Amino acid sequence: MDTDPTYTIFAGDHCLGSGTHAAALQIIAAQPGDGPTVLVFADTDGRQTELDALPEPVPRGRGRPKLGVTAREVTLLPRHWDWLAAQPGGASVALRRLVESARRSDAARARSAQEAAYRFINAIAGNQPGHEEALRALFANDLDSFAQRIAAWPADIRGYALKLAGAAG
Repeated sequence: MDTDPTYTIFAGDHCLGSGTHAAALQIIAAQPGDGPTVLVFADTDGRQTELDALPEPVPRGRGRPKLGVTAREVTLLPRHWDWLAAQPGGASVALRRLVESARRSDAARARSAQEAAYRFINAIAGNQPGHEEALRALFANDLDSFAQRIAAWPADIRGYALKLAGAAG
């Protein structure tokens, strides 16, 4: 099962800290109301997000909730269902294996890291010098050039962008 998601909080160009949902809420609450705007980023995908005071309860539907399994609908062609039915363990086991294999692939991890860094950079560093050139280097899988192009950016922004992009190369 996955661990609790973590978040990184910025005020302007300064990183205030990182942590789980509860820790992030504490960091935000400690900020003065008249300070710079606080931005929260999900560490898993670089998305800017807002944290609710209380996490939403997870709806329980069909499936095996103790294992974190939720039943959902999948639409496939008949030949796909035939292939899945012939796999050891059946369709669910085969689909889980395929998904896990895809998640572990280097290309998928690299693309995910690139997209996370891209989201963060566009949300907070769009006006930084060399923004477009840095993104071109990022998507070219040239982390050395990416690092050079963001070297003049504020240290906290640069550090988090490199952290998010680290798996991209």
